[in-house]
Amino acid sequence: MTDPICALLYGHWKDQTRLGALPVRPADRAAAYRIQAGIEDFSTALLFGWKIAATSLAGQKHIGVDGPMAGRLLAERRVPDGGATPLGNNLMRVAEMEFAFRMAQDLPPRPQPYAQDEVLAQVSALHPAIEIPDSRYNDFVTAGEAQLIADNACAHRYVIGAATSFDWRALDLAAHKVRALRNDAVAEDGTGANVLGDPRIALTWLANELSRLDLILKAGQVVMTGTCVKPLAIAVGDRIAGDFGVLGTVSVTIA
Repeated sequence: MTDPICALLYGHWKDQTRLGALPVRPADRAAAYRIQAGIEDFSTALLFGWKIAATSLAGQKHIGVDGPMAGRLLAERRVPDGGATPLGNNLMRVAEMEFAFRMAQDLPPRPQPYAQDEVLAQVSALHPAIEIPDSRYNDFVTAGEAQLIADNACAHRYVIGAATSFDWRALDLAAHKVRALRNDAVAEDGTGANVLGDPRIALTWLANELSRLDLILKAGQVVMTGTCVKPLAIAVGDRIAGDFGVLGTVSVTIA
């Protein structure tokens, strides 16, 4: 049976409505993740993957949390690369440029933490990606960590670009520059260092967060590691693109 708090949140997500706060707040991160897990019951497809929220110090400060949070990517919320997505009643109204890793093998839970090299050895591909997050709370800035995790860490819609054909393992992803374009003009830029210091560090964090929760990071799943540029303000009619240099591009139109 799906958790009633999760059902409440999903109903607001589906109807593009909001609430002030949960009727009963999760006691801690573990309880919040248990609520979040119920969102898979509303999907007709296998879980597409995971997102990481609050991977920059500025992002953590903005929403009053001490570290990153994991959320689930539902397959139904994926937008085709180059396609269009409605802005609707989106409260956050931003697009985020992200490094996304596709897993080749399962990483099952275990007592000892995964090392970065172990996690990277199980990656099959790197994709440029765009996330368009949203929140089910009227004021996500003050909702707090537990409520945000229960609300799927602000997951909403996302775009996954083509897997890069470049040898990304030879690059310093922390120093790699990414540009965010709005209507063909560069609006923001940043580097992989904005993602917990390195998107590979963020990926390793996610693997270990799932392990602590007794969850499997599964083969074929994609992990979006968090924005590497300042979140880009979006409006209806905007064409948003991420230029990842030799790693490729990804784009979406806001309908």
